[in-house]
Amino acid sequence: MHIHPTAPSQSSADEEYLPVPWAVLESYRCFGCSPHNANGLRLRFAFRPDGIATRFRLDRTHESYPGVVHGGLIGVICDETMGNLIVLRTGLTSFTTGMRLRYVTAMRVNTDYQCVARLQAGTAEPVSNPTGGPTGGPTGAGGLVRAEAEILDAAGSLVAAASATYRPTSMNIARQRLDLRPDEFDRVAEAITAAQAAQAANAVQAANAAQAVGGQG
Repeated sequence: MHIHPTAPSQSSADEEYLPVPWAVLESYRCFGCSPHNANGLRLRFAFRPDGIATRFRLDRTHESYPGVVHGGLIGVICDETMGNLIVLRTGLTSFTTGMRLRYVTAMRVNTDYQCVARLQAGTAEPVSNPTGGPTGGPTGAGGLVRAEAEILDAAGSLVAAASATYRPTSMNIARQRLDLRPDEFDRVAEAITAAQAAQAANAVQAANAAQAVGGQG
């Protein structure tokens, strides 16, 4: 029997997780983040002022050497977290064009970890253009967005680090490339708009909280 990864115990309620827009489709089967894929990782993402994060624990069905998580899955988790950050921040479907991964120490099975992703410093966020591609693009050549991710253990020590480039794509262009019905694309577009609104609200709340703390100093 396949046992899917589980999030480690934490006080946060499920409603604090950011909705993955594509998950509104029951047929969505992304190996990394779909809640509908019984054989996938089912990653869930939470807001952070500098990006997003996911907490996870992998079991022995995901190992390479005994007790050690397969290195390829570390890449999947970093890629999923960075890619979902871009979708949630910009409303643009993003395709990975390249990724560099550094392994610092072995990841153990049945152990709690988290992956944190952020846009690379100096990278401007592209702005969604509903009639075409992204506008107000990133500083990188070729309209690419650059992101970085770290996997940390429960003590906050670095386990792995990744950096990647992504090509953001508008929903209109995605409609031409992905195998979905028009009504399914409409549902995803609505979900992305809602997710962006939630991200914006979280950012305002975090900024207000930081300002309140600063005012007490």
